[in-house]
Amino acid sequence: MMSANQPDDWAMHDTGQAPDAGVEGALDAPVPMAGIRGALTKNAPLAKLVWFKSGGNADWLFEPADRADLKLFIDQLAGAMPVMALGLGSNLIIRDGGVPGVVIRLGKPFADVAVGADHVVMCGGGAHGILVSSTARDAGVAGLEFLRGIPGTVGGFVRMNGGAYGNETADVLIDCDVIMPGGELITLPAGDLEYTYRHSALPERGVVVSARFQGEAGDPEAIGAEMDRIAEARENSQPIRSKTGGSTFKNPDGHKAWELVDAAGCRGLTLGGAQVSEKHTNFMINTGGATSADIEGLGEEVRARVYQNSGVQLEWEIKRVGRP
Repeated sequence: MMSANQPDDWAMHDTGQAPDAGVEGALDAPVPMAGIRGALTKNAPLAKLVWFKSGGNADWLFEPADRADLKLFIDQLAGAMPVMALGLGSNLIIRDGGVPGVVIRLGKPFADVAVGADHVVMCGGGAHGILVSSTARDAGVAGLEFLRGIPGTVGGFVRMNGGAYGNETADVLIDCDVIMPGGELITLPAGDLEYTYRHSALPERGVVVSARFQGEAGDPEAIGAEMDRIAEARENSQPIRSKTGGSTFKNPDGHKAWELVDAAGCRGLTLGGAQVSEKHTNFMINTGGATSADIEGLGEEVRARVYQNSGVQLEWEIKRVGRP
């Protein structure tokens, strides 16, 4: 039976620990393990780590002990295999054949949030949007309330220019610290990320380990009221108590994706265990036994029907990764 917890609730209580931290034999590891302190798992299940609760395993799952540990691991890896960072898994389809290479999950050591001078909010790459906005609220920093409405982590926001309720990451990001595929740690100002709608120029295998957001002075009570409004709007309009993946398609210029999907007759459309949400047609849900192939296939069927009906080619907003 599906849990009644909201995904936001899972996020706040997630321990961030990788499953089965042991590695069977150091020689079987993808890098020399001398000095590596983080948890490394071979053939690690990922379905339980993503909101759709579907998909295959990672060849390797690594949860670093801290920034230095992650830097050493990636340096030792030396670009020998693909690397993918995993946050809350809220905007992601893990295909059924699993993910090649190494999936890196940033846990508690990367989840700190602090407020500095001039209303700058400093965040770890694994910090949840709710924690960022709540910390800012408590310090009287306005401008980050919209992060309450994005289910994800700072690293994902930075990479995808995450946004909601009229604001996006590009509006508030000062800069971010990224460990590059070769192991070097660099700081990228927001201008270097070439932000567009739900896209950045961040290198595909780069891992965002921290970021700084610019807020402004505000009244904690007013900030809290706005956060409550956003939370209520999400509750009323989105299927957040279901196994879902957030907004499925980008809004095309001059259109709203949900309206196009609805007009094409796709509300409630099913494929296997996947369904277009009756509550919000730009959301798909796993009704209980959906495979990732069901979910992705349903999305492609929706795209085809929308194009046939309106001539508009919807683009995926949900990231789809791994082997079919």
